[in-house]
Amino acid sequence: MKFLKITFTMFLFAALLTSCSSVKVASDYDQSVDFNKYKTYAFFKPGIDKAEVSDLDKKRILRGIESAMSAQGYMKSEDPDMLVSIFTKTNENINIYQNNMMGFYGYGWGGWNPYYWGAGRNTISSTSEGTLYIDLIDAKDKELIWQGMGTAALATDVSKKQNRVNEIVAEILKKFPPGKE
Repeated sequence: MKFLKITFTMFLFAALLTSCSSVKVASDYDQSVDFNKYKTYAFFKPGIDKAEVSDLDKKRILRGIESAMSAQGYMKSEDPDMLVSIFTKTNENINIYQNNMMGFYGYGWGGWNPYYWGAGRNTISSTSEGTLYIDLIDAKDKELIWQGMGTAALATDVSKKQNRVNEIVAEILKKFPPGKE
C-alpha cells in the first residue's frame, strides 16, 4: 500500500511539473519567400495596439521577442526588413478531478474504515491558458510572411511572468526562419 501512495505522489508531481512548462507551438509561412534576405525588424505598432492584453504584458512580450530575435542575430532597426506584430487570446480552464475509489463502501487507503463511507471527493482547479501569435510581415510589401503560435499555461506570480513569457516566445521563434531545424 505504501508503494501505491509513493507511486501516485510521484506521478502527480511529474504531471504538475510537465503541465506547467510545456508550450504547444505551431507555425506557418509563405513558401515563396527567401527568408535569408531578412536581417532587421521593427515592431508594428498598429497591430500591437490591438492586442487584447495589459500594457505590462505587452511590454513583457515585446522584451521577450527582442531577446529571442537578438539571440538569432536579427537587429532592431528604424528602417527594417520585416515588421513584428502580435495577437493574444486567453482561456480559463476549469478542471474537476473525481476520486470515486477513495472511501467507496467504507474502504480507504488503509483498508476498512467506517468514516470513509461515501462516493469519494472532487477536486476543482482552474488555470489560465494563453495563446500568443507572432506575425512577421514584409516591411516593403506589407504582406504576412511567417506566423508562429504558442499556447501555454500562464504564470500568475508577477515575479515569474517575464520568465514564462520569454520561454513561450523563445519556443515560438525556434521555428523561425523556416527550414532552420
